[in-house]
Amino acid sequence: MPWKENYTASDEVTLFDDEVRWPEGRRCCVVVNVDLSLASGAEGLNARDLRGDRALFGLHEGMAQLRAVLDRFDMKATFTVPAVMARMLGDTLRELALQGHEIAAHGFKHEDVSTLDRAEEKARMALTTEILTEVLGKRPQGWYSLPRQSDPFAVGTISPHTAELLIEAGYSYMGNSLSDDIPHYWVADFGNRQAILTMPYFYHFDDQFFLLFPSKGTGLEHADTLFANWRAEFDAQYKRGRHFHMTLHPHAVGWCNRIKLLEDFFNHIRSRPGVWNPTAGQCADYWLETYPASTHLRLEESIWQDYPGSLS
Repeated sequence: MPWKENYTASDEVTLFDDEVRWPEGRRCCVVVNVDLSLASGAEGLNARDLRGDRALFGLHEGMAQLRAVLDRFDMKATFTVPAVMARMLGDTLRELALQGHEIAAHGFKHEDVSTLDRAEEKARMALTTEILTEVLGKRPQGWYSLPRQSDPFAVGTISPHTAELLIEAGYSYMGNSLSDDIPHYWVADFGNRQAILTMPYFYHFDDQFFLLFPSKGTGLEHADTLFANWRAEFDAQYKRGRHFHMTLHPHAVGWCNRIKLLEDFFNHIRSRPGVWNPTAGQCADYWLETYPASTHLRLEESIWQDYPGSLS
């Protein structure tokens, strides 16, 4: 089920392995997400975030290293960007789009919207859409709420209104949910069967939770563990014929030793026949056409009950 407060219903039945089909008989789908946000806390981006070491390295050398690797292995990615960074990165974002990558919305300033009232969240969503449309020349298709490194939970945050507002705003997919390992539907309103397609996200395939050094100053990085996670999950999903995703941050993965591990992993992916590497938007378009909610959203009454003192 979608992991959110006060949920009432969801698509509780996944697709079994033999039901999952990819275009042109491909064996497995691989989606790469690159998070350009530098927000360090729940309040979202601030001036300190944009002038710190992570920004200086990530938006320059780290980004150049990552883009070079994507080009070398012909891997397409979905780059997520908060609206307040879009104008300062305008030339880069337009270049990425011309190269076949996708640019998706990552909130107004990648803030935690769970405490906002509906009207304020709607206004920020509209402004985000307006800014990205102006910068890119077309409106974004997807919306992400990825976690920040200092968040108390490594899952990202939305509000009870986010899914409904995204549907109203015309977004075709939401970028991150832990509810399944393939694209699935997040239910905004059970009675009206209102739902939005959601892409899988798991924090153990997100580089920021393994590559803490040097930003934390502890030396406690686990790049080998991250690579092992990627490889094990990809191999399992490839064998089953399902979906693999990974999340990268230029300021984290852009260091030379880590880039080498990324190159090794992309080489491993490219050694396997039948891998489909769409952007998240391309994957969403295919899923919406092949597995539409009208036929594949299997809703059941919720069995969830709230109890005094529960964390729901």
